[in-house]
Amino acid sequence: MKKLRVLAVAALLGLGPVAVAQQAETSLSYYLPADVSYSSAVPAPKDILGYNVGEWHVSHDQLVMYVRQMAELSDRMSLVEYARTHENRPLYLLTITSPENLRNIEQIKAQHKKLTEPAQSGSVDISNMPAVVWMGYSVHGNEPSGTNSALLAIYHLAAAQGPEIEKLLNETVILLDPSINPDGLNRFASWVNTHRGKNLVTDANSAEFDEVWPRGRTNHYWFDLNRDWLPLQHPESKGRLAKFHEWKPNVLTDHHEMGTNSTFFFQPGIPSRNHPLTPENNFKLTQKIGDFHAKALDKIGSFYFTEENYDDFYYGKGSTYPDVNGAVGILFEQASSRGHAQESENGVLTFPFTIRNQFTTTLSTLQAAQAMREELLAHQQAFYKDALNEAKKAATKAYVFGSEKDKVRAYHLAEIIKQHKIEVYRPKEAFKIDNVTYTPENAYIIPTEQPQYKLIEAMFEKRTTFQDSLFYDISAWTFPLAFDLEHAALSSRNFRQNQLGQKVEDLAFPKGEIVGGKSDYAYAFEWHDYYAPRALNTLFERGITARVATDKFTTVEGKQYDYGTILIPVTGQSISTEALQQVLQEVAAANGIQVHALNTGFNPQGIKLGSPMMQTLAQPKILMLIGDGVNSYDVGEAWHLLDNRFDMKPTLVKTNDFNRIGLNKYNVIVMADGNYNSISKDKLRNWVLQGGTVVGMGEAAQWLADNGIGNISFKKSPSDTATQKPYADMANTSGAQVIGGAIFETKLDLTHPLAYGYTDAQLPIFRSNTLFMERSKSPYANPVMYTANPLMAGYISKPNLQLLKNSAAVDVSAVGAGKVIAMPDNPNFRAFWYGTNKLFLNSIFFGQIISGQSARAEEAAH
Repeated sequence: MKKLRVLAVAALLGLGPVAVAQQAETSLSYYLPADVSYSSAVPAPKDILGYNVGEWHVSHDQLVMYVRQMAELSDRMSLVEYARTHENRPLYLLTITSPENLRNIEQIKAQHKKLTEPAQSGSVDISNMPAVVWMGYSVHGNEPSGTNSALLAIYHLAAAQGPEIEKLLNETVILLDPSINPDGLNRFASWVNTHRGKNLVTDANSAEFDEVWPRGRTNHYWFDLNRDWLPLQHPESKGRLAKFHEWKPNVLTDHHEMGTNSTFFFQPGIPSRNHPLTPENNFKLTQKIGDFHAKALDKIGSFYFTEENYDDFYYGKGSTYPDVNGAVGILFEQASSRGHAQESENGVLTFPFTIRNQFTTTLSTLQAAQAMREELLAHQQAFYKDALNEAKKAATKAYVFGSEKDKVRAYHLAEIIKQHKIEVYRPKEAFKIDNVTYTPENAYIIPTEQPQYKLIEAMFEKRTTFQDSLFYDISAWTFPLAFDLEHAALSSRNFRQNQLGQKVEDLAFPKGEIVGGKSDYAYAFEWHDYYAPRALNTLFERGITARVATDKFTTVEGKQYDYGTILIPVTGQSISTEALQQVLQEVAAANGIQVHALNTGFNPQGIKLGSPMMQTLAQPKILMLIGDGVNSYDVGEAWHLLDNRFDMKPTLVKTNDFNRIGLNKYNVIVMADGNYNSISKDKLRNWVLQGGTVVGMGEAAQWLADNGIGNISFKKSPSDTATQKPYADMANTSGAQVIGGAIFETKLDLTHPLAYGYTDAQLPIFRSNTLFMERSKSPYANPVMYTANPLMAGYISKPNLQLLKNSAAVDVSAVGAGKVIAMPDNPNFRAFWYGTNKLFLNSIFFGQIISGQSARAEEAAH
C-alpha cells in the first residue's frame, strides 16, 4: 500500500517510476548501514554539495570542496595534496583514524614501515599495531561510482558513532584517495550532467550514455593511469606512489566499473593467471577477504562473481602492484550505469545502485582488515623476510644497465627504479661483461639482495613460459629492453659487493655542454642522445638552420661522428656568432648533450662539412589526426611524447575536420592506430605526392595499405581448419591467439635515416597486435626487420610466432615526392618505451631526406 501511495503522489507530481526510484535511492538511508547512528554535528553530503549522493555526478571541484571541508570539521581526518594533474587539478589523500592515532601518526607510520625492513621487523610487536588500508577510487574517470561512493565513505567515517566505529578507527589507519584521475572524472561528469534531463531517460541510445571521443576514462593525455603504477610517467602516479611507499599499506582497494549488463566482481581473479612472483598466501588472504564482500553483498541483495575474467599478472595495475609490495590488492568491478539510469539485461541500472555496491564493499574491506589485522601485518612482515632470503639464494646477484652514447635513457630508468624504493648504485670502477664496458659515468647497478627483491625481478625478468595463455593486460614489460639499454644479470661469478660504488641518493640529470669553446665556423652534436630531437627542434624554434650528416666523418681533432650528426653552420644564421653560442650552451644543458665546436670543414676521413651528403633539414610541421575512429591511447602517447617530453607543437585535427582544412602548412601527418575511413584518401595521397611524410602506426598502416597509399602489404593469418571443437573452449582458444603485449627482437639498418642515433643493430620492440607486414621487394624499404627468432619476453602463440619471424617492422614507400612510413607496432607504448621513441621521431625529422629511388623501383615492380 505504501508503494502504491508513493506512485499515486508521483503521478500527481508528474514523476515516473524511475524518478521515484531515484528519489528513494539517493537518500542516505539507502546507502548507510541501518544499525549505525550518525552525529548530527557532521554535515551530510547534501549539506555541502547541495544535492544527494547519486542525484548528480560529482565534479572534481565539488569533490575538492567536500573533502577540504570534511577534513577541517573532523578530528578523525587529515588531508594532504600529493600531486597536481596535467590540467593542474589537485590530488588529495585523506588519512582517517582515531584522534589519538592522528596525534601519533608519524610514530605509527615509522613503526609500521619497520615491517618492510627485515633487519628490524623481527622486533616489531604487531599485536597492537593498526592495519593500514588504502582505498583508491575511479582511476578511470568514466567509472564514477567509485569516487561518488567515496563521498559516503568519508561521511560514514567522520560521522558514525558507537563502539564499533571507535574500535575500527583505533585498529586501522585508512588512507582514502577519492579521485585518482581528476581530469578524466571531470570530463565525464560534465558530459553526463550536461545530458541529464529533469526526467531520467534510461534508453541506452540516449546521448547521455555515449560520451564523445576520447571519453573520460583517461587522463589529460589520454593515458590509462591504471597501467602506470610501474612505468610512473605521469604526475598522478608519481605522487601517489610516493605516498604508497611512505606508508606501505596492508590492503589496497581499486574501485572500477565494467559493462552495463554485468553485475559486480571482486578479487581474487583467475588463479592460473597470478604472477608467479606473488606469494601463494596473497591469494589465500584475498579469498578470505572475499568472504566479507560476499556476505555484505548478500545482505543487500546484490549479485556478484569472483575468480573469473580478471587476473593479477601485470604489476603495473593498481590492484596488482600491492601484491609485489607485501600488501593485498583488491579489484572491484561494478556494472556501469554510464550515466544516471540505463536499461540493462538485468533491468534498469541506476547510478545510486552502483554507488551503493562500491560503498558496501568499502565497508566490508574495512571489516576484513580489522578482523584480519594481525594476519595482514604478519603477511607483510613475512613477505619482505622471505624476499630477502630468496634473494640470497638466487643465482642473479645484481643487474647492471647503462649506455655509453646516451646517458639520459639510463638516467630515466634509474629515476623510475628509485621511485619504487629500490637501491641504486654506480659501479665503483669500470668492468666488462659480454663485451660491454660499464663505467661509473654511464651505468647503474641494482643489487638484488634488498627488501624490494621481488619488484626488482618483476622489472628485469625475461619470462617466456606461462601457466596460462590468456592475459588481461600485457605479458612482458622488461625495463632494460623497453629502454634499449646495454644490460646484464650478474651472478656470483662476476659480481662482488665491492663492485658497488656510490649509492645514488640524488639522481643528477646528465651534464650537457659545448666542447671546444666558441666557433666561428660550425657546431655539431650527435643524434645518439635521447633529447637530441628536442635540441634540434629548439634550434628550429629560434630560427637557426641545421643540416644532417647522412654518412660518417672524422674531424681533425680525431673525433668520429656517426650517421645522423646534426651540423649547425655559424655563417648564414639570423643571429650573431655570440648569440648562437649562447643558445647552444642553453640547449646543450637543457638536453644533456655534448655540442662540439668545429673550426674546419676539411675532415681527414669521411665526408666534408660542405658535402651534398650534409642535407639541409626543414622544421617538422606536424598534423596529428585525432577523434572518432582513432585509438585514443596510441595517439595520446604520441601527443604526450611530442608535447610534454620534446616541446614540439603538433596540431591536433579531428578526423571529421580533415577533409575541409588546408594542408599546405604541414609537412608531416601522424596517423596513430585507428580507422580513417572518414577522411579523403585522395586528399591525403595528393598531399603526399607533393612531398609530405605520413607516419602510419598500427591499424593506420593497414588502412594506408588498403587504400593504396604506399606500397605496403600484410600477411594473412591462416584460417582455423578444425572441423569441431568444444564450444566451452571457444573463448580461451581464440584468446590464446591475442598478442596482449610482448617484446620481440628486430634488426636495424644503422645506415638508414630511420635508424640514425642507434648504435646497436638489435632493437627490442613492443608488440600488442597481430598485424604482420610483408617484407618489401625493395632491399632498402625495410630498415627494421623482425629476426628469425624474435621472442625476447612475453607470450605469443606458435602460429603467430611463425608469421612474425622475418617480417617487416617498418616499411618506407615513396609516393611521388613524399614518403609513407608504416609501423605496425606502437613505438611510444605507455610513454616508457624509450628505446623505440627514436624510430618515431626519426620518421618525423628525417622522413623528408629518405631517398625515393629504392621505393620508386618497388613502385615499378608492383
